[in-house]
Amino acid sequence: MPERVGRATSSAVLDPVPLCAALSEPMRWQILEVLGSRDASASDLARELPISRQAIAKHLAQLEAVGLVEPVPDGRAIRYRALGARLGMLADRLEAVGRGWDRRLARLADVAERLDAE
Repeated sequence: MPERVGRATSSAVLDPVPLCAALSEPMRWQILEVLGSRDASASDLARELPISRQAIAKHLAQLEAVGLVEPVPDGRAIRYRALGARLGMLADRLEAVGRGWDRRLARLADVAERLDAE
């Protein structure tokens, strides 16, 4: 089970592996898409998505464990809110990896061009 991540650790170095593992499930992406537009309870999500409220609750627990959603008490209900900051941090890490590969490929292209010129 991934380590629970709270707001206190949001400035810590992001470990992308638990986030990517949580996001590897397509239904979790659908849940995040809904929560990205509005807060919703597990029951609200179950009415919109093709799985049970219990399955939604399990997915929400996984997303909460990696800091992608947070519960928000609303009277007797619990609504969930997407936390975009963690996704932004993941996007930044992935962008950095992509820039590294771009640099490597540019160096390889330079070497290949020099060899062709010789």
